[in-house]
Amino acid sequence: MKQWEVVIGIETHAQLLTQSKIFSGSSTAFGAQPNTQANAVDIALPGVLPVLNRAAVECAIRFGLAVDGQIAPRSVFARKNYFYPDLPKGYQISQFELPVVVGGQLTIQLGQGNSLTEKTIQLTRAHLEEDAGKSLHENFHGKSGIDLNRAGTPLLEIVTEPDMRSSAEAVAYAKALHALVRWIGICDGNMQEGSFRCDANVSVRPLGQKEYGTRREIKNLNSFRFMQQAIDYEVQWQIATIEDGGRIGQATVLFDPENGETHTMRTKEDAHDYRYFPDPDLLPLIIDREWVARTQAAMPELPVAKRDRFVTDYALSAYDAAALTASLDIADYYEATVAIAGKANSKPCANWVTVDLAARLNREDREIGDSPVLAAQLGNLLARIADNTISNNIAKKVFEALWNGEGSSADEIIEKLGLKQINDSSAIESLIDGVLAANPAMVAEFKAGKEKAFNALVGQAMKATKGQANPQQVNELLRRKLG
Repeated sequence: MKQWEVVIGIETHAQLLTQSKIFSGSSTAFGAQPNTQANAVDIALPGVLPVLNRAAVECAIRFGLAVDGQIAPRSVFARKNYFYPDLPKGYQISQFELPVVVGGQLTIQLGQGNSLTEKTIQLTRAHLEEDAGKSLHENFHGKSGIDLNRAGTPLLEIVTEPDMRSSAEAVAYAKALHALVRWIGICDGNMQEGSFRCDANVSVRPLGQKEYGTRREIKNLNSFRFMQQAIDYEVQWQIATIEDGGRIGQATVLFDPENGETHTMRTKEDAHDYRYFPDPDLLPLIIDREWVARTQAAMPELPVAKRDRFVTDYALSAYDAAALTASLDIADYYEATVAIAGKANSKPCANWVTVDLAARLNREDREIGDSPVLAAQLGNLLARIADNTISNNIAKKVFEALWNGEGSSADEIIEKLGLKQINDSSAIESLIDGVLAANPAMVAEFKAGKEKAFNALVGQAMKATKGQANPQQVNELLRRKLG
C-alpha cells in the first residue's frame, strides 16, 4: 500500500496593536456599531490619499527581529486587485515583490515531558497590508450588509515555507507564533475577534517524491482545535481522492466545524490573477539602521532565550521551562514568585504556577494577569512551606483563602486561622502515643506486614492535629515507635 507524506504551509494574518488604521486615523477598537469607524480614506471617497501609520511599521520591525529575519531597508506597497463588496477601493493595499521582512525562522516544540523534541520552521516573508471590511448575512432577510469598520485595519501577513508534515506540527507552529506576537506586543492574539487568523495550505505526495502535490488552502481557521480537525480531514480526503483515481484541483476551501469537513469555496487564484502593481499613492518604505537599532534596544527577552535561561538559572526541566514561557505574563509571574520565595525554591514555584495556580485559573476561565493571588503573595506562601511554618496540605487552604480575598498575605492568614505547623517533636511523640493506644488493630495489621495500616495510622495522627503536625516528623516518629 502506497505511503503518503503530508506537506503544510501556514499563512497567518496578525492584526497589529495600533490605535488607528494603517493608512487613516480611524480607530481600530473592536465592537463598535457597524460603519462608525470608517472615514473618507477607509471608504475610498474620490481624491483621498493614504498615509502610512508609523506604529504599524514598528510592529513589523519587532517581528522581523524576533524571528531573526531580514528587515528590508526598502519595501514597496502594491495594489492587489479583486472585487468583493466589502473592499471599497476595488483593491487591497498590500506588499508583493518587496516585503518588509524576508526570511526568518520559528522553533516549535513537539511531544510532552521527557519526550520533547524541537523543529525549526522557516519563514518565507512577512508583509504589511490592510484588512477588508466584513459582509454580514445573518441579520438580513435575503440581503447582505457591509460593515467597513475593519477596512484599513493593519495586518502583518506571515508566510511559512511548506515545512510542516502533520496537523500536530501545524498546530504547534500556530501556537508558537500566537505566543510570540503577543510576547513582543504587536498583536492581542484574540482569535474570536479575528485578530489572529490562519490559513493552511495542504497537499499530499507519495513518500519519497520531491515534487509537491497540488495544494488546497483552508481559509480562516480561528481556533487551534479546528485547525487540527480541518487539516486531518483534508489530508484524508486528498489521499482518498487520489487513490480512487481522481485529481486534486487547486482551490480555496472552508472548514465546517458542524460536520468536521472541508468544502470548496472557489478555485484558487494565482498572483497574476490579482494584477499586482506598485501603489502610486505611497512612496517606498525606507527603514534605516538607526530605526532598527532603537527597536532592537526596546525588545524584551525572547521566549527561546528565556526558556534556556530558566533551565540554567533555576535548574528546571525543559518541559517546565517551556510551560513557564508559554506567555510573557506567565514567565514574569514565575520570576516574581521566585524573587519572594527564594531561588532555592524555584522548582516548587514552578509546580505551583503550572499546576495549582493554572488549574484554578482554567477552572474560572481567567488569564494569569487576572489572578486574585498575586505573585508576591504566592511567593510568600511558598516561603512558609520551605521554612516549615506550614505543610503543603495547609498551604492549599491558605491559597484558597488568598484566592477568596480573606487576607493580604499568607502570613496574615496563617496567623489569623492558627494554621502554623506543629514541629515540636515531643508534642508529636505524645500525639502518636495516643494514636497507637487508640488503634491497636491497625498496629497489629502493620506488624503483620500490611503497609496500608501504616498510612492509616499517619492519617489518624494528622487528623488529630487538623493536618498541622509536620508530616515528615510524624512519619519518622511513627516508624520508630513501631520498631
